[in-house]
Amino acid sequence: QVQLVESGGGLVQAGGSLRLSCAASGRTFSSYTMGWFRQAPGKEREFVAAISWSGGSTYYADSVKGRFTISRDNAKNTLYLQMNSLKPEDTAVYYCAAKDHYSGSYYDSKWYTYWGQGIQVTVSS
Repeated sequence: QVQLVESGGGLVQAGGSLRLSCAASGRTFSSYTMGWFRQAPGKEREFVAAISWSGGSTYYADSVKGRFTISRDNAKNTLYLQMNSLKPEDTAVYYCAAKDHYSGSYYDSKWYTYWGQGIQVTVSS
């Protein structure tokens, strides 16, 4: 079991920045590929970013590429998402998730086994 808890969300003006954190406890954090997903009202959950177990590989949705940065600190069992140049369309509940390194694709939520409770990010225009 892995427990995931997000923090750092809130309300920010367009063009601003936020950093989300995801604290992990339980089984070995460093053995998992980690991802961030988001879900806006009335929309399906979508992939935002993912990072390999070592942090050596990162992946981004086209909509956030160049604005968001995913990172991890395995010594602190923590995942991060630095969000810059935020837009109103980034408004959503953001979730961190963990999946086995060898199972499935990083962008498909069905392969992620463990999920945080989600945290609201609201970007005002």
